[in-house]
Amino acid sequence: MKNFSQRVAVITGAASGFGLEFARLGAQLGMRLVLADVQKEALAETAAELELAGAEVITQICDVRKGDQVEALGRTAKTSFGAVHLLFNNAGVGAGGLVWESTQADWEWVLGVNLWGVIHGVRVFTPLMLASARQDSAYEGHIVNTASMAGLLNPPTMGVYNVSKHAVVSLTESLYHDLSLIEAPIGASVLCPYFVQTGITQSHRHRPDDVQAAALTVSQQVSQAVLEKAVASGKVSAAEVARRTFDAIRDQQFYIYSHPSALGNVQRRMEDIVMGRNPGDPYEAAPHIREKLQAGLKGKT
Repeated sequence: MKNFSQRVAVITGAASGFGLEFARLGAQLGMRLVLADVQKEALAETAAELELAGAEVITQICDVRKGDQVEALGRTAKTSFGAVHLLFNNAGVGAGGLVWESTQADWEWVLGVNLWGVIHGVRVFTPLMLASARQDSAYEGHIVNTASMAGLLNPPTMGVYNVSKHAVVSLTESLYHDLSLIEAPIGASVLCPYFVQTGITQSHRHRPDDVQAAALTVSQQVSQAVLEKAVASGKVSAAEVARRTFDAIRDQQFYIYSHPSALGNVQRRMEDIVMGRNPGDPYEAAPHIREKLQAGLKGKT
């Protein structure tokens, strides 16, 4: 996709972090926007900001864990604008701690948003986009799924999150191959950010009642504190990641990274797999994070 003006973008998790920056940049490029989030007030503020700048914006409260709500979002987009050209399956939440200490509610919440949200987005919007392509020979579309470097590595005390993001990478690679197989005019990309200030470490504040957390274990508290500090120290902004993402869409680039320098750990993991070696240290390039985790957990597990 080379031209964004007057094209329609659907963005989940649009009220903060990457979603907000995708919306801002989309508005600057003249896109018509369908914005979804569970944060009612923040979503309204986002819409007001973009409308003041002259953008055409529609908002909808949407819990992406719920298939019927994503289906309703699809109907809203089609009814309002007739077609969808760019889809950001971006809504995401975070949770940490030693993997065996994650509760069923933790798994249901994180997988519900991070994985099922993408699954619902793909199954609802891809057919709509394919239908638009059949009706318009000039149609161009693209789907961006937000994963993480944790979808390419397996850092300790991030098991639930790792599982969700590895699945998103796999789903998106499969989507890419399936779209290529049928020669669809729809591209696909997976965004794999590292430590970027997006507010994801505070996502528990919006955790729904049906998957409320039990009292945090020591490992969950330590993981939360360490990750908050790592994210807060991030030098790459969400706005910069949004720019890189739109550039990747233009260039039909599949893998999108916020920190290419972190790929050394990914390469070593791939080599471990091919060579049959035991898993190496995913924090080899950032040993201070492992040291802080170990210090916090020492004698308390």
